[in-house]
Amino acid sequence: MPHFDAVVIGAGAAGLHCAAIAGQLGARVLLIDHAERVAEKIRISGGGRCNFTNRDTTPAQFVSANPHFCRSALARYTPEDFIALLQRHRIAFHEKHKGQLFCDESSEDIIRMLLRECEAGGVTRWQPCAVGEVTHGTSGFEIGTDRGPVRAAQLVIATGGLSIPQIGATDFGHRLARQFGHKLIEPRPALVPLTFDAAAWQPFVALAGLSVEAVVSTGSGKTRGEFAEDVLFTHRGLSGPAVLQISTYWRPGTPLDLDLVPRHDLPSVLAAAKSNSRRKLSNELAEWLPRRLADTWLASHPEVEDRSMPEVRDRDLATLAASLKRWSLTPNGTEGYRKAEVTSGGVDTRELHSTTLESKRVAGLHFIGEVVDVTGWLGGYNFQWAWASAAACAQSVAKPAVTG
Repeated sequence: MPHFDAVVIGAGAAGLHCAAIAGQLGARVLLIDHAERVAEKIRISGGGRCNFTNRDTTPAQFVSANPHFCRSALARYTPEDFIALLQRHRIAFHEKHKGQLFCDESSEDIIRMLLRECEAGGVTRWQPCAVGEVTHGTSGFEIGTDRGPVRAAQLVIATGGLSIPQIGATDFGHRLARQFGHKLIEPRPALVPLTFDAAAWQPFVALAGLSVEAVVSTGSGKTRGEFAEDVLFTHRGLSGPAVLQISTYWRPGTPLDLDLVPRHDLPSVLAAAKSNSRRKLSNELAEWLPRRLADTWLASHPEVEDRSMPEVRDRDLATLAASLKRWSLTPNGTEGYRKAEVTSGGVDTRELHSTTLESKRVAGLHFIGEVVDVTGWLGGYNFQWAWASAAACAQSVAKPAVTG
């Protein structure tokens, strides 16, 4: 039976990076993945150009039941470390928005780089190859696979979450964690569009495709989230950067609050317009909102109809302005894992060592990347967690091989 220092299950961002580093540090590594294509999530990310990190990464951009857990790994492997790797491979990149870094050419550049790094580390890769039973004993781990059983002193689970099942995502990592006695923070779709009751949303269906700048918030105290970004109307609800961001904080039954006219005191603006303008209210609103949204909003406020500004009662004008500054509505769900960029929740970090990502329950068992209860904001943060958690784990996995 073949024996390796470490078996890494999952050839995505975290798995490839971990295997490459551990191999280059002297460990004998086997990398296994069940999918036909390597790193499909990298391939499709960022519109095919891969938003591979964010220059401004700090622990503040991550959500977890144990919020301090990510600090150690992120501090020890920074965006500058991954940028240096790209520069060694002469991969051109650019900053698009708020520290978000993308490849100039293609996400394939990242995949090829990681595969070359694995080759440099002498990593053995079995793909496609399904994993069956995994057991642990005094001699380490025995992993059953389509290509026969293998043994390893260390086992790294880098299988990601449940997001985008159409490219091969499964709950393997969660099931294996439970098998070895680990608790899970309930997994849920994150960075995902939100949906609303069909009857309640009917007035807004015609706005599908319309984007508007807004401030979106939900929750309170330590669980509060607030983001100022674009909101996109869809046939079933809301999407766009602000909504994808807030979805990580949203919980079923909790309302969202949207300010559809951020950075402006709309009650004062409309009150002043009433004194100085004889235009229709719809024309006045269209100065601050897209015309389609202004007309839709007025249709839901028959008390003002489409009167000229002097004809609108002060209290009705104030009510209308307040409704746009704080539109409160409660989603009935999300678009699910098929549209989610990541999975929130996962392996409870209170049962992992933050410096090595090793289990506190089973020696030699590690969990890295998305399978762990650490979820980053939109904008490259989740890839940085993949790189950082992989690097922290790899150094631990390779240590026995290096020190002998």
